[in-house]
Amino acid sequence: MKKSLDSQMLIWSNRIIHDLKLDLRQANSLGTTVENEVGALTDQQKQELINSNPVSPQNRLDELVAFQGWMDFARNVRSNPHVTRAQVITQNYICFVYLGDALFKNLKSFLPPPSVTGRCCRLLINNPIRAFRNAIAHSNWRYKHDFSGLEFWAKKGSAPDEPLVHFEVSQEDLSYWQGLSRCVAYSAYMALAREK
Repeated sequence: MKKSLDSQMLIWSNRIIHDLKLDLRQANSLGTTVENEVGALTDQQKQELINSNPVSPQNRLDELVAFQGWMDFARNVRSNPHVTRAQVITQNYICFVYLGDALFKNLKSFLPPPSVTGRCCRLLINNPIRAFRNAIAHSNWRYKHDFSGLEFWAKKGSAPDEPLVHFEVSQEDLSYWQGLSRCVAYSAYMALAREK
């Protein structure tokens, strides 16, 4: 699975190098690197990370595998707008709300930057992805008129009286964010699921 994740992320190598300040070797082996970094945590750190959530890493991994099955099914159903829209909703929820809350915030505290894992998590939990996650969680999003991406509304910060700000994300950026999210999650959960 590691090599498969690494090869799936190759299309984003240039962005990974730029956004995460990684070298070519790290960018081309992103899944392997994340799994190795999580696997190299001390036994105590791994147990603390596992115990920080009531749902086991294996259960999370099972959900990701089921999610991938849904994605594969939906990709094969062409020209059905109902399936496509359900796919978009599911994918955004899983990649940004579910995984952000279940994994990325805690994982970053155990593997802070400059680790590769910490750099990935920092990107995945900060703006503009943070704002997008909040828009998904609070139903403040819609398709752009030409379906080339999504527009959404979210606060830039956390002040209660802060107004919502309009954002847009292209389909290309969204695909990159989703790919990064899934790569980090699969890699981390594979390493943690081996723990007893």
